[in-house]
Amino acid sequence: MNFSRLFFEILLFLFGLSFFACTSEQVHSENPPNIIFIMSDDHAYQAISAYNNTLTSTPNIDRIASEGMKFTNACVTNSICAPSRAVILTGKHSHINGKVDNMFPFDTTQVTFPQIMQKAGYQTALFGKLHFGNSPKGFDQFKILPGQGVYYNPDFITKNDGKIKISGYTTDIITKMTLDWLKEDRIKNKPFLLMYLHKAPHRNWMPAERHLEEYTQKIFPEPETLFDDFSNRGTAAKTAEMNILTEMDWAGDSKLYPETLDELKIPEAHNWDKNVLKSALSRFDDEQKKSFDKYYQPINEDFIKRYPTMNSNDLMKWKYQRYMQDYLGSIASVDEGVGELLDYLDANGLSENTIVVYTSDQGFYLGEHGWFDKRFIYNESFKTPLLVRWPKMIKPNSINNQMVQNLDFAQTFLEAAGIKVPEDMQGESLIPLFKGQSTAFRDAVYYHYYEFPGEHNVRRHYGIVTEDFKLVHFYYDIDEWELYDRKKDASELKNVYAEEEYQEVVRNLKSKLKQLRIKYKDSDSLDHYYIEKYKTLDQ
Repeated sequence: MNFSRLFFEILLFLFGLSFFACTSEQVHSENPPNIIFIMSDDHAYQAISAYNNTLTSTPNIDRIASEGMKFTNACVTNSICAPSRAVILTGKHSHINGKVDNMFPFDTTQVTFPQIMQKAGYQTALFGKLHFGNSPKGFDQFKILPGQGVYYNPDFITKNDGKIKISGYTTDIITKMTLDWLKEDRIKNKPFLLMYLHKAPHRNWMPAERHLEEYTQKIFPEPETLFDDFSNRGTAAKTAEMNILTEMDWAGDSKLYPETLDELKIPEAHNWDKNVLKSALSRFDDEQKKSFDKYYQPINEDFIKRYPTMNSNDLMKWKYQRYMQDYLGSIASVDEGVGELLDYLDANGLSENTIVVYTSDQGFYLGEHGWFDKRFIYNESFKTPLLVRWPKMIKPNSINNQMVQNLDFAQTFLEAAGIKVPEDMQGESLIPLFKGQSTAFRDAVYYHYYEFPGEHNVRRHYGIVTEDFKLVHFYYDIDEWELYDRKKDASELKNVYAEEEYQEVVRNLKSKLKQLRIKYKDSDSLDHYYIEKYKTLDQ
């Protein structure tokens, strides 16, 4: 026997085992899909015409629904920007990844799904708004807005070029960056993960110049609960500070010039009110400022004439229209950008094996209950749009009613790519739902909001939500429970927690809620930890 040859073959075998062990996260699918994750900031599901065509039209975003699947019960685990994004990246609840609110730091030892996909051979890129951290892990290329970013002439933090400033409208710039990467930097023989993340329509809303004429002239239908008095609900709803009339800024949000406020002797809604508008306008070049004044100067002049005869209801209605005009006007350019991206995929043979996701980091109030903003487990804040196109897997015009969460994206993308999913991820794969299967999926989701005391004064709370009911526990400075019958009371106007006919529902849901807190490793001791830690961060 040739012992030298035998020794060599043993070495090759051992090397092979070692190589296999080191590459266990490599893609196992023969033809792994590309993934494009499109996320806007604060884009309410009711502001997408695939869900609701009474407010606005979003034909390009709707294409994803008509060519794929619309989820009607998609929701978040924690309705606030940075924590939602951390949940998406890690596939873990806020109390596990550390980013429980916008103040708490993200636990950078957490492994994100882009890191895993990059290691497995995916080409990865991110353009737009990340909102936490300036050096995201797992991306071959990134260009991100610092913090919240601005709508006009934004700065970007880049992987290769440091901090740069680009002239133009931010939504259009992010779209161009995304398309340029697909055209110029994409490696043709590699699967890719591309995250296309918009600032719009986050506060303080500013449409593109081309949309100002149309949207500043529009009148939008008012929600039935615009003047909600919060009877039949508890302390949390009654004391929240997100009322359009009293909390929305006159200058920064409604675009009344500081001079207008001075002339009418209207006090600022907050001490930053005037400065928000001044800061935004300071980014404009001369032509952009000229366009702004062309449409907002007449609004200011008309308001000056009308203000002396307006009562509080009139002012609420006026502010609501100003809100919708700028908010929905900001979405118009997002929809156009989505259309450009879909057209490029179709024209270049990339559509069939590319998963395209459109979602938001949470829901948003568009005047329901008189509110703007988010944070609550209540419907408009808790629910998100979720549209998914994957022609290879999903039938056109599919509708899914299962309880899915932003917690599920990481698990779904890894499974779709044929990559082993880490055992500590807490989501569920949506792949069976893409295939039209709906049995043995979760029947309830868990929610937990932490940022109190804080902006908008929304109390800390956690809860369980099923297709039929919502049970909520508000804690910390109050101890109150609420139950809503989602089928009989879609607007969540009546807390039925104490009603006799619902006591069996309460008992069952409390038991399930306890089980979910154990399943997701949440607890009263963790609640106390984050309360005490928050006090030190706030000092």
